[in-house]
Amino acid sequence: MLNQSPTLDQMFQALADPTRRGMLERLGRGPASVSELAQPLAMSLPAVVQHLQVLEASGLVSTRKVGRVRTCQLEPGALQQVERWVEARRLEWERKLDRLGAYLAATAPENPNDEGSSS
Repeated sequence: MLNQSPTLDQMFQALADPTRRGMLERLGRGPASVSELAQPLAMSLPAVVQHLQVLEASGLVSTRKVGRVRTCQLEPGALQQVERWVEARRLEWERKLDRLGAYLAATAPENPNDEGSSS
């Protein structure tokens, strides 16, 4: 089942951190080296690498090393699994709210101003 997937759990864990979401937003503009990703962050390079390892383990980011430079890039296909899970929940709640709306419409008094009057 989709909501039982450890990969989905890893993705949500990765997305739960604002630093990692910021890295994903940056990578959404194109590949970047680890140094480029670390530049705007107020943390050590090893801490940045730890964040990248979480993103890579979740499948949201891939990296490749050429010489001494490690380049990271977003894996947009990985986000489709998260999107499908969220969309399924959204559709489920829309159906429930539609049924509630239909029930309320069907059980509403015809003239709400007459309700509770004893004249």
